[in-house]
Amino acid sequence: MQISTKYNPKETENKWYQYWMEHGFFKSVPDDREPYTIVIPPPNVTGVLHMGHMLNNTIQDVLIRRARMQGKNACWVPGTDHASIATEAKVVAMLKERGIAKKELSREQFLSYAWEWKEKYGGIILEQLKKLGASCDWDRTRFTMDADMSEGVIDTFIHLYKKGWIYRGVRMVNWDPQGKTAVSDEEVIRKEVNQKLYYIRYEVVEESEEVGAGSGQPSAIRDQQFESDRASHLAPHTSHLVVATTRPETIMADAAICINPNDERYTSFIGKKVVIPLINREIPVILDEYVEMDFGTGCLKVTPAHDLNDYNLGIKHHLPVIDILNDDGTLNEKAEILIGKDRFAARKEIGKLLEEAGALEKVEEYKSQVGFSERTDAVIEPKLSMQWFCKMEKMAGPALDYVLNGEVKLIPDKFINTYKYWMENVKDWCISRQLWWGQQIPAWYLPNGQFVVAKTREEAFEEANTLNTTAFNLQPSDLKQDEDVVDTWFSSWLWPISVFDPQFFSGKNSMGNADLQYYYPTNDLVTAPEILFFWVARMIMAGHEFKHEAPFKNVYLTGIVRDKLGRKMSKSLGNSPDPLDLIDKYGADGVRVGMLFSSPAGNDLMFDESHCEQGRNFANKIWNAFRLVKGWEVDEQLSNPNQTSIDWFESRFNQALMEIEENFKQYRLSEALMATYKLVWDDFCAWYLEMVKPIYQQPIDAQTYKSTVGFFENILKIVHPFMPFLTEELWHDELFGERGKLDCCIVAQQPKVGRINIKLLNEISTIKEVVSEIRNTRNIKQISPKEALPLMIKSNSEIDYQTYQPVLSKLGNLSSVDFTNEKITGAANFIAGTDEFFIELSNQIDAEAERERIQKELTYLQGFLKSVTSKLSNERFVQNAKAEIVANEQQKKADAEAKIKMLEESLAGLVG
Repeated sequence: MQISTKYNPKETENKWYQYWMEHGFFKSVPDDREPYTIVIPPPNVTGVLHMGHMLNNTIQDVLIRRARMQGKNACWVPGTDHASIATEAKVVAMLKERGIAKKELSREQFLSYAWEWKEKYGGIILEQLKKLGASCDWDRTRFTMDADMSEGVIDTFIHLYKKGWIYRGVRMVNWDPQGKTAVSDEEVIRKEVNQKLYYIRYEVVEESEEVGAGSGQPSAIRDQQFESDRASHLAPHTSHLVVATTRPETIMADAAICINPNDERYTSFIGKKVVIPLINREIPVILDEYVEMDFGTGCLKVTPAHDLNDYNLGIKHHLPVIDILNDDGTLNEKAEILIGKDRFAARKEIGKLLEEAGALEKVEEYKSQVGFSERTDAVIEPKLSMQWFCKMEKMAGPALDYVLNGEVKLIPDKFINTYKYWMENVKDWCISRQLWWGQQIPAWYLPNGQFVVAKTREEAFEEANTLNTTAFNLQPSDLKQDEDVVDTWFSSWLWPISVFDPQFFSGKNSMGNADLQYYYPTNDLVTAPEILFFWVARMIMAGHEFKHEAPFKNVYLTGIVRDKLGRKMSKSLGNSPDPLDLIDKYGADGVRVGMLFSSPAGNDLMFDESHCEQGRNFANKIWNAFRLVKGWEVDEQLSNPNQTSIDWFESRFNQALMEIEENFKQYRLSEALMATYKLVWDDFCAWYLEMVKPIYQQPIDAQTYKSTVGFFENILKIVHPFMPFLTEELWHDELFGERGKLDCCIVAQQPKVGRINIKLLNEISTIKEVVSEIRNTRNIKQISPKEALPLMIKSNSEIDYQTYQPVLSKLGNLSSVDFTNEKITGAANFIAGTDEFFIELSNQIDAEAERERIQKELTYLQGFLKSVTSKLSNERFVQNAKAEIVANEQQKKADAEAKIKMLEESLAGLVG
């Protein structure tokens, strides 16, 4: 076929993706091959493709494509997460645009709108992944609220409840006032924010002494006087306590002021009471060593309803709990003032009221960590709430063991300590959410307040009848199901199992269906470190609890995609490009390569658009190299003059292939790509093709042509996982002969590492160095590349330069290659390896410039020698390093010493 002068991704990407889809290359069914399985971290159904998705899914696609080319049964399961909080917010916003309020709808009506929204927008991100080249088995696409998936979640809830690991109780939770729901600790993002620190004065109150007691007055008169004093029992204020707080709007919920019993400053306040400003309610001064004497004023306002630590103090000291906030973050009637005001508006207004009342001592600027809801970005409120919880301690132990004993490998392993800390300090999981979008909790309440847990109303009725219900004639309609849904993560922690067999959790088939038996456990999970605990760890827990086996073998933890200034890419900062725009501009292959060029596992990727440009240039380099080879004419009568070059590249290819495979084994994908890039750009294009290409408009011999085409075919195979579209396009060119419909690069077998001739590789390395020095001499002396030069060699090594004379002459444009035992006075000279080379340039040598060049090289080598000698003088290094490493350093020393000697001789013999 005709090949255009420039690679155009738009002509290839849709064409080949559709071809792969139509011919079932992504599809997987169990067979007798070794399975290789990845389950996608399901993106939120509300999501659109961002740079983090690009990185994560590029890595997954590279892994799955490579496994497919290794002959494994590769299965990449796609899907989306229903994302309760985010989706409900989207649906509420949609309804608002239509003039409908959620509170006006029944649950069923709201859910019908939610499903309408999901069907319209929920698949956008998966369609976008196809543009990237993601080779998922789309027939297996799952959604965490599919009917059978939801049934599995309910079965799981019931199983854990019956086991005693799920319970209901009042606890302090993280409350999202915008989403109007509880969220887990892991869904709270801590941010440092600028705040104000309000120093509030709490006046101390004291009762005056009783007047007339025992004075001889009649009792009636004494009692009257006493009651009069009691009516105005507050003596003139002589003292006060100052409390510093960032949340003055919560003073109305204060239950006490706490001081440290060892704090001598406040000894006189022990047993006293103070008055809360503005509302004049008395609260006690209590003692507890929890208060840090050197922090703030040393006085702590205790607000049990609005702070976890205060809540614990309240329990200890039997303090009342006064919740002054509504679910939406506005003040309720218990606040007594500013009722209905938003918490932040109330904060500003309270500050003014305190100042007007003389109760505000001062205000300071203050920075502190504040929790924000991951889904809505609303500031989190600690809130006492009746919720459902899952006990985690017993599940955390086995999940930790899997990682510590290496059954589940975290890549990089620097995250093991973080994982260990989390698992050893695990807390019970708040699994209920005050939403309608999600799996409704299978708890059913009786009119008397009792409840049962069951899958259906009918089963719940049967269960309820086993309780003491004789006080009333119970009917199924009397049962009311819990309004809450389970946390989204409570469905996605089942993902590696449920995508294959959602019915497995019913317990009817302990082995699971054929898919689960074949594909589970999966191989690699690619995800972000920030969800290591609340998704990865929980999947390991669920895998152990239900399958008695970890759900995956390796967890590849990607870094955060940042801009070149180090800022996390986000739409709010305006520093994140649209991935689809990048694909449109640079092609999917160019963007994939750009993302992977600098993204080692676990380390953040400093993304720059120039990386994608480099990826596009790499695609163009391969394209142009292909055009060069395709343009050659073959003469069957010509003998092969390039066998040495062919043998060299074969060894170099195998050497690079071994390096690439080792990098893949260690999950160093960035390094594997770089090794591939250097092999193709440097070794193949810059050297091999230059070595073997025929003179302009001259034919090439058949053997060289055949070998080169074979090399190119193998190059396409190793490049394919990184650049699938370009390689598939070239794979089907007539250069490689006729291909069958299913003879595609996507399933071509990866080449195996063959023979590596180290001696040949080392010698060609020296030849390349010689050619580079010749070209450098031309540049320095401003000699035309067309002018042939004579080369004299003073060989001190075992290299047979006669063998490499054709390569030297061709690449260096030499008129002759001769040998000498003496130094050539007045010639330009250089050293490669341990050999000396001279180029006679008549009167073109600038002796002073040559002396300066040699001296500069001498200085560098002397510094290098000093460094190597120092290393070899270190006994600890010599004793502890591997023998081959020590030998390598010794060889470096010997080479440096030999070069220094030759340069010193050249310097001495230079005619000035």
